[in-house]
Amino acid sequence: MKYIKGQNRTQTYLFPVSLDQAVDTENEVRLIDLFVDSLNLPEFGFKVDHTENGRPAYHPADLLKLYIYGYLNRVRSSRSLEKECNRNIEVMWLLKNLQPDHNTISNFRRDNPNAIKKVFRQTIKIAKHFNLIGGILIAGDSTKLRAQNSKKNNFNQKKIDRHLEYIENKLAEYNKALEESDGDNKKQLEQQIKKQNQRKEGYKKIEQELKESGQPQVSTSDPESRQMITRNNITEVAYNVQTSVDAKHNLPFDYKLTNTNDSKAMGNMLRRAKTILETNDFTALYDKGYHTGSEFKTAEDLGIDVMVAIPTVAANAPNHKYNVENFAFDKIKDCYTCPQGEIMTTNGRWHKAKTYNFKRYTTKACKTCIAKPECSAAICGKAIQRSEYQQYIDKNKKRIEQNQDYYRKRQAIVEHPYGTIKRQWGFSYILTKKGMNRASADVGFVMTAYNIRRIINIIGPKMLKQYLRMVLAFVFEKILRLKSKLTHSKALFNQIKNMIWIPYISLKRLYLIQILIAHVGF
Repeated sequence: MKYIKGQNRTQTYLFPVSLDQAVDTENEVRLIDLFVDSLNLPEFGFKVDHTENGRPAYHPADLLKLYIYGYLNRVRSSRSLEKECNRNIEVMWLLKNLQPDHNTISNFRRDNPNAIKKVFRQTIKIAKHFNLIGGILIAGDSTKLRAQNSKKNNFNQKKIDRHLEYIENKLAEYNKALEESDGDNKKQLEQQIKKQNQRKEGYKKIEQELKESGQPQVSTSDPESRQMITRNNITEVAYNVQTSVDAKHNLPFDYKLTNTNDSKAMGNMLRRAKTILETNDFTALYDKGYHTGSEFKTAEDLGIDVMVAIPTVAANAPNHKYNVENFAFDKIKDCYTCPQGEIMTTNGRWHKAKTYNFKRYTTKACKTCIAKPECSAAICGKAIQRSEYQQYIDKNKKRIEQNQDYYRKRQAIVEHPYGTIKRQWGFSYILTKKGMNRASADVGFVMTAYNIRRIINIIGPKMLKQYLRMVLAFVFEKILRLKSKLTHSKALFNQIKNMIWIPYISLKRLYLIQILIAHVGF
């Protein structure tokens, strides 16, 4: 049987193929090259000026190209990217055969989290240029990305107390055994006591660190990561990535890495969305995790309509007919009317809850009401707590009830990027360690890669290439103009300098002659 045969590895060629000829003209690696070359890296915050002493540094443009290529091709590790520099023909073309080591590659990501975010913002500018951002309907949500920190290395006070209690019990057990020992296993018991004391000392240090931080928990591997509920009752030590996604093409236009839950995140993300989209004439959709009164007030102050899913009632009346939502509120008289027609009033005093203030509404009619068993199990009868933010909560409820079909679009919009990033690309965890800044750089590259891929899929590589070439030509034209101005300015400066210098020399000579005449009589 005949087979297709490969070429002889030792064969030489009369006309060798250049590196540029080895990479196809339509290869997307050329898009990455154009994209990075079109960026103003010093303006973004990348360091391009280095001292002349020592070994020359790698230009940030080359390392940025390497990272974008890596994330687009599901390669994030600095060691894996180092390997690609030595074996991948596309990377060889992109970096012009440069071969940075993994420490150089890793340090670039570590040192430039803010600059990387500005690279992400540039993808939004490209999307806006091609009218891919509608700015009419957006959806916000968060996703948990596991940190490089195991649950074992995450501690709160309760967990530390449990470990210390276990150690104290063990020490008591070993000390008692040591007293009763006949000497055969005395040495072994002493080693166990020493081991437990060392563990105790370690937990005491962690306890001290926890108290000094003022945080409810502390992680030892990645100190800013936190244990969070990822789904149902499953927890992971993770970071929480807040994302705002435009509905037109499911493009994320903003992200923020946090280590807190969603309850206080909506207001800040809306403020940022208003700045990025340069308008507040849009509707924002969120799930019930964002249902917080103070955040509704922030949205109202910003002039943004929000629709946040309404969480289930924490405590229902024995008969759902008597749930709080069925009690009518009179804003002018500041009172409630119950389904039985009784008026519930307040003394006007504000009470403080954990995150808000509220008034309490009651009526003495509850004691003799025939519906009391169906309304409330409390001995004193029904009491309604009205939050200071209740008017904003009611407005949200009204919008949800009037736009049910509109709200159902939320999941399809915001889950699209998460599905691609976590399920298809496998980026379900933070690659970096040692803090939120490094983790933010990792997420920044993920989001940048996603937007580049999405833009290519929507408008096609040819159109994007034309746009980038146009931007690059404009940048070169600006550089040439600036160079021409600098040359002209330098020539003008030299001319002015000569005009000043000649009279200065003449005056100096005249001054010296006067001194000689006065002192020497010359």
